[in-house]
Amino acid sequence: MFNASTNNVSRRKLLGLLGMAPIAGGALAAVGATRPNFGGAIPIGSAGGTSTSSAGLTTSEKSRRRIQEQHLPNVPLITQDGKQVRFYDDLVKGKVVAMNFFFAKCEEVCPVVMANLAKVQKLLGDSVGRDIFMYSFTLKPEEDTVEVLKHHHHMFGAKPGWTYLTGNPQDLEKLRVAIGFSYPDPKIDADKTQHIGNVRYGNEPIMLWSACPGMAHAEFIAETLNWAIHPETSRVLKQ
Repeated sequence: MFNASTNNVSRRKLLGLLGMAPIAGGALAAVGATRPNFGGAIPIGSAGGTSTSSAGLTTSEKSRRRIQEQHLPNVPLITQDGKQVRFYDDLVKGKVVAMNFFFAKCEEVCPVVMANLAKVQKLLGDSVGRDIFMYSFTLKPEEDTVEVLKHHHHMFGAKPGWTYLTGNPQDLEKLRVAIGFSYPDPKIDADKTQHIGNVRYGNEPIMLWSACPGMAHAEFIAETLNWAIHPETSRVLKQ
């Protein structure tokens, strides 16, 4: 498929992979004061940032809503199969997810990360599409049409549970910034060739969000995502 090596990735871009901003920022600081609920999804009312009454909600429910409104915008998107979906309602709400950004004509970071994620999907097996959902969003929706995404989806051997997505450029840009795939320096941020190659993963119902380098060993990424699926196994959370 691809014979790209991490040795071919520039030092500047490798540093960029490790510089991904945390999702939720101050919202997660508030969440840290609450005990995660491992009992399943928490109803939070309407999605998409619509303001509704918070009367009667627990602190945990309010925190979850705040994260959704600020960092999980319910923008419309289109899958590689031409299906129209909403980011929060259809892709993230109540799910464990892994997300990254790429574009088809990227010649450095993207092919390495995407080939690596293909290995991750194979390692996770039937869990993908059942316990965890993988999403890859294009950074160049003007170029990466549904047909282009479908070709790349097939080229990397992506199976059900790993979805490629495009959409309106403004919506994808809003999403990119909201979930933390942006640089503080606007000049670097505007250069798509400098894009961040990390994988953002999270367990949305319990507000557990983090990231890992997309070029890390596939076994490490798979183990990390499996922990997001079963966070109750963490020795840290039990202390």
